[in-house]
Amino acid sequence: MTTIAELEKLPRIVPKRFRVEDFRRMTEAGILPEESGWEIIDGYLIDKMSIGSKHASIVRRLSKLLERKFGDTTQISGQNPVYLDEFNEPEPDIALLKPRDDFYEESHPTPKDVLLLIEVSNSTIEFDRDIKKTLYAEAGIVEYWIVNLPDETVEVYSQLKNGNYHLVRIIEKGEMIESNAVEKLKLTVEEILGL
Repeated sequence: MTTIAELEKLPRIVPKRFRVEDFRRMTEAGILPEESGWEIIDGYLIDKMSIGSKHASIVRRLSKLLERKFGDTTQISGQNPVYLDEFNEPEPDIALLKPRDDFYEESHPTPKDVLLLIEVSNSTIEFDRDIKKTLYAEAGIVEYWIVNLPDETVEVYSQLKNGNYHLVRIIEKGEMIESNAVEKLKLTVEEILGL
């Protein structure tokens, strides 16, 4: 029988870090189902939180608003991968993408393809505000929004410089969100939240 003293002599246990390529192979092999609810952040598989009906309705509403306003000049991608680097392939709630004839069939979009990323956040607000915001800024995503459900606000992160967002705006009910990255993109908080 192994004793505690023997276990303490073992080298420190380190979690396995995966590359996006490994994650894709596990999915193709059926180890992880394609619709598994996992995303890869910093090489670790993150089990995405279940989506409540309010979250889902806002994603659908916002997707429809964006499609109506920009469907001819952009592609709206909902809860699909964006390849940032070999260790990061998050699945933001909404990605507003530069149009491509193949609709990104040949490869997932990369930061140069992204005009705007949006996360709808309820229980994951700290993760979206800290981990994902930093990840998106370091990858060169020019603008990032968090639809903050508990506070009924939209946090807008823009003016990217040296891997950091230098402008942070908290847009409240009664105010207009105006994108710095997407020309003519103006929405009210009420339009997004359905108020």
